[in-house]
Amino acid sequence: MQRYFISDQVPAGGQVTITGESARHIQRVMRAQVGDQLEVVTGDRRAYRSKIEALQPDGVSVRLADTALTSPELPNQVIIACSIAKKDKADWIVQKGTELGASGFIFFSSQYGVAKWEPARQAKKLTRLRKIALEAARQSHRDQIPTVDIMAGLTELTQVTKDFGIVAYEELAKQGETAALVATAQQLVGGQTLIAVFGPEGGLAPTEVEQLRQADFNVAGLGPRILRAETAPLYLLSALSTLWELLAPQNK
Repeated sequence: MQRYFISDQVPAGGQVTITGESARHIQRVMRAQVGDQLEVVTGDRRAYRSKIEALQPDGVSVRLADTALTSPELPNQVIIACSIAKKDKADWIVQKGTELGASGFIFFSSQYGVAKWEPARQAKKLTRLRKIALEAARQSHRDQIPTVDIMAGLTELTQVTKDFGIVAYEELAKQGETAALVATAQQLVGGQTLIAVFGPEGGLAPTEVEQLRQADFNVAGLGPRILRAETAPLYLLSALSTLWELLAPQNK
């Protein structure tokens, strides 16, 4: 069943008219008819199975169900912060990271990073990445569309509000460090925010790691293997899903 996002905060059982690109998709691509069902996520991140009541040239009127659907979201917010990636790797990180539950993405310049997004291209890049996040959120039936931002560097990144922070550092992985990720994950409760930082293909510089330490980021290895820049964020999200969702019932 197709899922659509709206900005309005509509109560359960309420009626709303979907407009814009979503309305065009419903009518022209899906060729929906009155009485067909779809899923609508309201501005307060609640998803409802809904029935089409009327079709207008510029909108689709739907009636929300009386009860919201079960949320598929991770129990905590996870922002993935990556050094600017080469070619289409950022597209991959946003698409797959959204499917795995990330709540936001930040791309930043780093010392060893080779790729550069010129200021004149950044607005176009953001538009593309945000569209990818939207489509991935719809496909994976998320209740929220992850945010996507570009920042100048680590100094700006360290000023983003968080409850906990972690930085993936391959030098610790080489040394066999295995405890920091699990220990950090187990501290988050009740929808808190974790920012996870990943370096470029050449890794983060020691001075950058120290800057993050000073900003209360825990340094961690991600298992015994060295991961590509686009693989590491997906590893972390999968590990957090295991710790918070798959193992959670066993830990109660």
